[in-house]
Amino acid sequence: MTACAIENGTAEATGAAPDAGSTANTGETVLEDSAPDDPPDDPGGPGGASPGAPPVAPAFTISADGSYAARLALAGVTADPSEGAGGAGEAWFVERWTLDGHEPYAVPLPLDQPEEPDSEVLPLADGRVLIRRRVADRHAVSLLYPTGPGTGELPLGAVECAELTLLPPSPDGVSAYALSAGPRATSVWLVAGGAFGPELVAEVPGRCSGGVWLDRAGRMLALDREMPGGGPVKAVAVDLERGGEVTPLLQIAPDSNDRLLLADPDSGLLLIRSDAPGHDRLGWGVLGSCLPVRFPECLRPADVAVTPFAVQPGQMLMPESCAVALRIDGSAGSWVGVWRPAGRRLHQLAAPEGWQAGRGVWTRDGVLRLPYAGGDVACGVALLEAPADEEPGAWPSSGCGAGSGMQPSAGAVPLPVCKPVPLGQAPLTGRMVPG
Repeated sequence: MTACAIENGTAEATGAAPDAGSTANTGETVLEDSAPDDPPDDPGGPGGASPGAPPVAPAFTISADGSYAARLALAGVTADPSEGAGGAGEAWFVERWTLDGHEPYAVPLPLDQPEEPDSEVLPLADGRVLIRRRVADRHAVSLLYPTGPGTGELPLGAVECAELTLLPPSPDGVSAYALSAGPRATSVWLVAGGAFGPELVAEVPGRCSGGVWLDRAGRMLALDREMPGGGPVKAVAVDLERGGEVTPLLQIAPDSNDRLLLADPDSGLLLIRSDAPGHDRLGWGVLGSCLPVRFPECLRPADVAVTPFAVQPGQMLMPESCAVALRIDGSAGSWVGVWRPAGRRLHQLAAPEGWQAGRGVWTRDGVLRLPYAGGDVACGVALLEAPADEEPGAWPSSGCGAGSGMQPSAGAVPLPVCKPVPLGQAPLTGRMVPG
C-alpha cells in the first residue's frame, strides 16, 4: 500500500481512566512519537519513565502464534550463605510462559550467571526462548529450553556490531531476525532458523527502526526508514527472499513522518502514526488499497498517550470490522482501549492488576487475552471480550458531522475507481488527493 491522502473524523472519545467516568473529549492532544532510532515497543511507554521511578523491566514478548511468551524476571539470590543478609540481592533470569493451555504457567530458565537487564528475549513456537546478550563489542545469541530440573542452552553464534535489536517474532514461528542500524545503512540478520548461525540477509540503505511483518510467511518486513542526510521517516517494505528489495509503503505527504505500527495479514488493516495532519496522529489504512489513510478523532483522547498493540486476526477482506487493542497511558496508569475502524468510539476498559502493559493476543472470535502477574498469581491470562459498537457494521453518512472518524477533512472529492494492487505495485503519482 502507498497512502496518498488524509482523512479525519469528529467522533467523541473519553480521555479519563475507566474508573474515572466518561467525559467528552473536546480538546486536541499532540501524541508524542518515538525518535527514529528508538527501539520498537518501548516497554517504558510513550511518555518514558518519570523522575525517581524504579527501573523499567525488560519487555514481555509473545510468540507469533500466541502460544508462548518470555520475559526477564527478577528473583532473590544469596551470593554466599555465610554472608547472611549482606549477600542477598536480586538477579535477572529468563522466564517462559505457556499461554495456550487450559491454565497458563511459567517456567524459570536460570543459568549459572544472572542475565543483564539489557538482554532481549524472544519465544519461538516450539517453546524454546532466544536470548540476545551483549558481550563486549558483539552480540551473542543462544536458545534456552527446560531440561528436567535445569536449563539447556544452545549457542547460535554472535554478530559483531555496535547495536543489535531483535525484531518482533517471525510469523513462521521458527525464525528470528534482528536489526543493526548504521549511519548510512541498516543490516537485517537472521539470528535463528538458519543453517550456519547468524546470517546477513539484507542491507537496507538508510537508518531503519520499527519492524512489522506484512505476511504469514515471514517474507515481507516493513521498516521505518530515514535516508542518509536526514529527511522524513517513511515506512518501506523489504522482501527478504529477494535480497532485501525495498518498496515504498507509506507516502502520505512529501515531508511527513509516516511510521507503520501494526499490520494484519488476513484483512490488510494497517495502523499508522503520522504527522501529516500537522502533528502526530494515529491512523489506519488498508494494505494494497488506493483509498486514503484515515485519522479518527476518537483515537486522540485528551491527556493520554494511545499505542496499538494487537489486531484481531481472521477477518478476511474485512479490515473495518477488525478489533484493535490499544494501550492507554495517563496519569492514572495504563489501561486498555478497544476500537474498530467501522465503529464510532474508543472503548476504554480496566486492565487486570499486574498486566504486562501493551501486550496481549486476540482470538479470531474477538476475545482479547491479556497476560498478567501480581499478588498470588505468578502467571495469569485475563480474558476480555471486545465490546460491541453502537451500530455494528453500519457505515456512517458522508456528511462532515457524521462523527465516525471515516469522513474526509476537506470537501468531498470524487475518487477514481481503484482496485487493490499487490504490494510493490501501488502507484506513487497520478492519484487524486482530497482537498
